[in-house]
Amino acid sequence: MQTLPHCETLLLVKQGPALHITINRPDSRNAMSLQMVAELATVFAEVESDTSIRAVVIRGSGGHFCAGGDIKDMAGARNQKAGEGEADPFYRLNRAFGQMIQQVNESSKIVIAITEGAVMGGGFGLACVSDVAIAGPTARFGVPETSLGIIPAQIAPFVVERIGLTQARRLALLGLRIGAEEACALGIVHQAATSDEELNDMLTQTLERVRQCAPNATAETKALLHRVGHESMNGLLDSAAEKFAEAVQGNEGNEGTMAFMQKRTPAWADTE
Repeated sequence: MQTLPHCETLLLVKQGPALHITINRPDSRNAMSLQMVAELATVFAEVESDTSIRAVVIRGSGGHFCAGGDIKDMAGARNQKAGEGEADPFYRLNRAFGQMIQQVNESSKIVIAITEGAVMGGGFGLACVSDVAIAGPTARFGVPETSLGIIPAQIAPFVVERIGLTQARRLALLGLRIGAEEACALGIVHQAATSDEELNDMLTQTLERVRQCAPNATAETKALLHRVGHESMNGLLDSAAEKFAEAVQGNEGNEGTMAFMQKRTPAWADTE
């Protein structure tokens, strides 16, 4: 990514091998507008081909991660009428978000979510498709759609994948809101910080671990993990063995082996 794309709802800063995305709609607690969905999709599409970026950090401005869907967009969709042969406006609105969150889920980069304040609806979904999620002391998580008379249509499958069906049922069917400690116990987030300083320290430590791991091996491992449960085990293990053989004989495998024998850090860990 030679030049960071222009965004109106996101702040983008590249620091070393990490791209930091700050959702920047603080007046609406970073509610997810159609424009934000489109900009996130664009950024993640461009990140895929940028080998200098190994991690993407997502957080929100103004003390909140993301309060869910933008009510203004929903009101706008209500005033639209689908033309002949066109999909319903609410379908298009909802499906656009689903395509974006699937794109984030399947990104080859390590996605890190720093969650604070409101982590609701679509924001909850974003946390559930991150590879690493860290909660700040103010974080409140929820799937409130049923309490609003709607359904968590696009995030529900990712919530089930994240925490299992039984806990997803409880949260979604009751429209519950929970704190960082319970979110950590359920596996929505991996760590819960007790202060802003600790939150930033946890992020720094996570990014240092990203630096220590080979980028191509990391991407291949993530892709392999996503295949579990969707393919026959025998076929998956055959394919995994082929990928392993390629990795061992590839540049990263050779460098990692030599670095271990020479008791030095591998080249990818020295990349700034």
